[in-house]
Amino acid sequence: MKTIIAVTGASGSIYARRILDKLKPYPQDIAVIFSEKAKQVWEFELGNRNFELLPFKTYEPDDFFAPPASGSSRFDTMIICPCSMGTLSRIANGNADDLIARSADVMLKERRKLILVTRESPLNLIHLRNMVQVTEAGAMVLPASPSFYSKPVTLDDAVDTVIDRILQLAGYDFPAFHWGE
Repeated sequence: MKTIIAVTGASGSIYARRILDKLKPYPQDIAVIFSEKAKQVWEFELGNRNFELLPFKTYEPDDFFAPPASGSSRFDTMIICPCSMGTLSRIANGNADDLIARSADVMLKERRKLILVTRESPLNLIHLRNMVQVTEAGAMVLPASPSFYSKPVTLDDAVDTVIDRILQLAGYDFPAFHWGE
């Protein structure tokens, strides 16, 4: 399975770090795009620039010649984690002004999986309408809302309740808590 992971400037770099950690066994199948703001937020929130050390092929947000910009590249899934409200708005309104929004547009037009992990609270009516619009276009909106059924002990445990759900929806088979087991 070929997957695009995009990271935007919304708070929640820990979510991006955890999803990238879990996908390290698949370096040949993952393409990564960081917005410039995402790099700044990562450094602020996590106190490092470890996004520069990832084993994945990475693309700059202004590289419209990158494979994710075309449906012929055959990516199966795109996960935007975290997804800022600005990115959500650009996708909802067809404004493909950077590689992240263009790649999302490709996923929608090709009828492939697009998972937007939004990280904002509270939501205003514009946010909600944009969420409806991308959902109607075929995307999945998955707010970064941890669950507590599994009784997480650490912050990473709580974050992983979101990440495991994202990866399950994307089609990955990772060990995770399942209700009723």
